[in-house]
Amino acid sequence: MLGVGLGPGDPSLMTVRAVEAIAEADVVAYHSARHGRSIARSIAARYLRADHVEEALVYPVTTETTDHPGGYRGALEEFYAEASARLAVHLEAGRTVAVLAEGDPLFYGSYMHMHKRLAHRFPTEVVPGVTSVSAAAARLGTPLTEAEEALTVLPGTLPEEELTARLASSDAVAVMKLGRTFPKVRRALERSGRLAEARYVERATMEGERTGLVADVDADAVPYFSVAVLPSKVGARDARAAEAAGATGEVVVVGTGPAGPLWLTPETRGALAAADDLVGYTTYLDRVPRHDGQRRHGSDNRVEAERAEFALELARRGRRVAVVSGGDPGVFAMATAVVEAASEAPYTDVPVRVLPGVTAASAAAARVGAPLGHDYAVLSLSDRLKPWEVIAERLRAAAAADLVVALYNPGSRSRTWQVGKAREVLLEHRAPDTPVVVARDVGGEGERVHVVRLAELDPEQVDMRTLLIVGSSQTRARTGGERTGGERTSVWTPRRYPEPEQHAEPEQPAEA
Repeated sequence: MLGVGLGPGDPSLMTVRAVEAIAEADVVAYHSARHGRSIARSIAARYLRADHVEEALVYPVTTETTDHPGGYRGALEEFYAEASARLAVHLEAGRTVAVLAEGDPLFYGSYMHMHKRLAHRFPTEVVPGVTSVSAAAARLGTPLTEAEEALTVLPGTLPEEELTARLASSDAVAVMKLGRTFPKVRRALERSGRLAEARYVERATMEGERTGLVADVDADAVPYFSVAVLPSKVGARDARAAEAAGATGEVVVVGTGPAGPLWLTPETRGALAAADDLVGYTTYLDRVPRHDGQRRHGSDNRVEAERAEFALELARRGRRVAVVSGGDPGVFAMATAVVEAASEAPYTDVPVRVLPGVTAASAAAARVGAPLGHDYAVLSLSDRLKPWEVIAERLRAAAAADLVVALYNPGSRSRTWQVGKAREVLLEHRAPDTPVVVARDVGGEGERVHVVRLAELDPEQVDMRTLLIVGSSQTRARTGGERTGGERTSVWTPRRYPEPEQHAEPEQPAEA
């Protein structure tokens, strides 16, 4: 059996091997709709001979509904089984069967359904073909991918939310199978902020070919054989730079989560890839994937206000700027500095967006189970921007309210005593055996997470990359099971809080 890729439509784009394969075949099979016309056959028509046995594999349904008991998918499964059985008869008789496929046989093609049913039974060769994605890029005359960009191919049949997320997080994209899915795809492009750059190619290399912007396309006139393309961002970035004079860009404050690219959300990944400039603490910038044409502006961790103003100034010059923050940018991080600076002249006209990230507290909690399963408070032990007296008062109030407490910035080389003081305050309201999660560098190469009793919390084991979660009176810990490096301890805080005890009213003496 030969699976023959015919390319995107123009017969001159068939490979030499595809032509040879058709010439070798005794039987030529091709899929078609019920009207009998086959695009695959029309592409290969000049190479068909009068003595070829032709097998038209006619779909029982295409996009319409069906009364088949198994529904649309059931009808197609039955069709593929019957079609492969027809081809098997020829193959068993010793005939060579060429199954024609538009584009590439194993790229969203109908041929693959024959291949899965027959390739394990008969000698098979697959002849690759030029894909519609390659043809679309050629017709647009713009780079599809450059340097280290990744190409994502999506079927338009995906749910709209999934399309939106993937469009937001990808570099270059090709969306296949438009037709009836086009309105949904267009909405997803708009919601992901990428409609303006989306290009449209219809029937690439075939008669009736049409190209343009997705935003300008009439949804009622989109056929199945059309592709939406988001080409290379490197080229788009170069074009923006040339047009930026006098324009105002924007600042997007993004959270990278507690570690590297695995912790990025799709929305954040997309914003980072689309930026012209990345601004942030050098350690956090190193976690962000690199893209050609971007400028990186790293700085020390203690210059938040200056970093924010620098980013806003770049945006005033027309640049798209991503301010990179660890964890969630709104939790003891860069969002406040940027929003505060943007509220003052000369930056009040600069658009600012904040995109959330996975918080360090959530990441640390997930490593041990669910210690944040009930009400909890989040405090920073850093007294660089607020007096220790305020910290101690808030810590005492949270402890008295029996809240689980997540402690950020517990210590550093220049702050070594705060953890010990915090332990003293907490022990005023907590039992000595209260579980404390000590989580360092969660998600990073130096990750170390362990659970200790509050009374045994050692300040020497705590640094700036550590987060502490101190349980409430209801928090439980259980050791058992194996994990890398030893036994595993699970920590959780039940969602149900005990009801207050009801005290019986004293009986009143009987009247005399």
